[in-house]
Amino acid sequence: MEAEAAKFIGAGIACLGMGGAAIGVGNIFGNYLAGALRNPSAADGQFARLIFGFAVTEALGIFSLLVALILLFV
Repeated sequence: MEAEAAKFIGAGIACLGMGGAAIGVGNIFGNYLAGALRNPSAADGQFARLIFGFAVTEALGIFSLLVALILLFV
């Protein structure tokens, strides 16, 4: 009984990473937009970094979901 509760608690804590990823994506795009509005000529040069930051942040969210699912079903 206690092991089941510990699995659910651990999975819930692991899911907090998905919320952090959502906040991170908002931060990335918000800062890119603020920088692009201040210096529009440099926006094209920063677009590749924007996409890379988005991909890494989303990957961390997906990894936290994977950890939660592993905790629940293994």
